[in-house]
Amino acid sequence: MPLSLHAALVPSWLQILGAGLGWIEKASAHGLSAAELTEARLIDDMFPFAYQVKSMAVHSQGALEAVRQGVFSPNFGEALPSTLGDLRERLEGAIAMLSSVGEEELESFTGRPMRFEIGEKRLDFSAEDFLLSFSQPNFYFHASMAYAILRAKGVPVGKIDYLGALRFQR
Repeated sequence: MPLSLHAALVPSWLQILGAGLGWIEKASAHGLSAAELTEARLIDDMFPFAYQVKSMAVHSQGALEAVRQGVFSPNFGEALPSTLGDLRERLEGAIAMLSSVGEEELESFTGRPMRFEIGEKRLDFSAEDFLLSFSQPNFYFHASMAYAILRAKGVPVGKIDYLGALRFQR
């Protein structure tokens, strides 16, 4: 049986988004203030932790919303989460939206034209290629960066924290 687009994306996004909520709790328990956490970065020229978390939502929830519209255009003017509550809210909002997406709807996107626009640049995709070759890798990149920032700040997170709730056979 072929793997559905829904099965290839949504359960794993939910797994890592849920793990992200745990990372925020561990960072808070470690004593990082909201400002220390949201502004933390691995190196000066990279986006901060708040951007990485926002991008996890953008490249999961936002990707599906964009496929519904047929176009994805990053919003660099959007305010970044600035409190622990804001960070949680971004991830919880993505989790709620993804939890509501049915397999039938996601499968209906297959073959649909989709484009990425940033300024004058335009990249044309099929919906499934956009989701699997653009949004999914971006999602994992930003999740990995958020996790790495926490490690660099001394937050006691490990690989099990990154993986979150695994989906075991029942």
